Amino acid sequence: MTGSISVIGAGLAVIGAGLGIGMIGGKAMDGIARQPEAVNNIRTTMLIAAALIEGVALFGVVVSLMK
Repeated sequence: MTGSISVIGAGLAVIGAGLGIGMIGGKAMDGIARQPEAVNNIRTTMLIAAALIEGVALFGVVVSLMK
C-alpha cells in the first residue's frame, strides 16, 4: 500500500513541475512577443525559474519514493 501512495506522490510532483514549466514558457513567449528587445533578460529569468521548479520536483520525487 505504501508503494502505491509514493508513486502517486511522485506523479503529482512531476505533473506539477510540467504545468509550472509550461506556464513559465508560455508567459516568456508572451513577454518576448510584447518586448522583443528584452529577449535575453526574459530567457535568462525563464531558465533560472524552470531550473528551480525542476529541482523542487526532483526533490519531491525523491522524498515520495523514500520509504
